[in-house]
Amino acid sequence: MVYIIAGILMLIVAALCIKIILIKRSIREIADGFAGKIETDTNTLIDVSTGDKDIVMLAEKLNHGLRELRKEHLQYHQGNAELKTAITNISHDLRTPLTAICGYLDMLDKTDDKEKQARYIEIMKERSGMMKQLTEELFKYSMIISDEEELTTETVYINQLLAECISGFYPALSEKGITPDISISDKRIERNVNKAALTRVFTNLLNNAVKYSDGDLKIILTDECEIVFSNHAKGLSAATVEQLFDRFYTVQTAYNSTGIGLSIVRALVERMHGRVSASYENECLSVRIVF
Repeated sequence: MVYIIAGILMLIVAALCIKIILIKRSIREIADGFAGKIETDTNTLIDVSTGDKDIVMLAEKLNHGLRELRKEHLQYHQGNAELKTAITNISHDLRTPLTAICGYLDMLDKTDDKEKQARYIEIMKERSGMMKQLTEELFKYSMIISDEEELTTETVYINQLLAECISGFYPALSEKGITPDISISDKRIERNVNKAALTRVFTNLLNNAVKYSDGDLKIILTDECEIVFSNHAKGLSAATVEQLFDRFYTVQTAYNSTGIGLSIVRALVERMHGRVSASYENECLSVRIVF
């Protein structure tokens, strides 16, 4: 009996020793794998050869951490590239009117012709207005993205608000030769949103159409509260459309715009728990918002 018990104990000890060896090997695999994944830019994850549930769970948690780290790493690099592009675009957009102002100041200093002086001053006023508009856009955008507080909401009559925003843009649209094709649901559409933020969304989209439309604009509000702004815009592509909501992205640089209008649209719509997307088909750009 003693020999039997001793044999059983030896088997248990041997099994435990084997388990410990396997666990140590798995820990080394995890340590080596984790170090390798941190040092190299790879999408592979840590793999272990053991079936021990605790070791497997440890590997899964580390893999989860690696995924999050890579996500943040990618966001950092994208943000860095975005910032460089932003600085380039903003510098160009501000330098263009500033260079013109400096040039006309020099010309103003060299002439006594009252008519020329008046014309130069008028041009400088126009260019300084462009600079003011650009800086105000940047300020408003910085205020929106830095505000982490929840937007105060209220029940808003979407039909009426959209119609009011369109009416306010009729002079600008008419000046561009655009007669909007409007289809607003007869059903009373109400949503719990921030009225000022939604007004900003509509005006940014209307302003975008004034700047970039090829001469048309269609606006739809459906019974399901899907709002669609569409207009023909030649020269875009599927890749371009995917970037429209990126911060500081502009289809045409130096177009009196910092490229943040649609970024503001996305930021505000998402803060109001809505969805926004863009599509491009048959040279027609469509921006859809759903609440």
